[in-house]
Amino acid sequence: MPTFICRDYGFDCDFIAKADSIEKVIEEFSKHSTDEHGIEYSKEALMQFIIRKG
Repeated sequence: MPTFICRDYGFDCDFIAKADSIEKVIEEFSKHSTDEHGIEYSKEALMQFIIRKG
């Protein structure tokens, strides 16, 4: 199951985005990072994060 954990990307934040699909995880993390941290990531950048995390 794909996940994004804010702490993995340097944030002092307990947010974890989990979903059955990569697209949904990207959507959830993108919304959270924009709303809570003021940082907008492109979908392509977030996809690269997932690929590198392996």
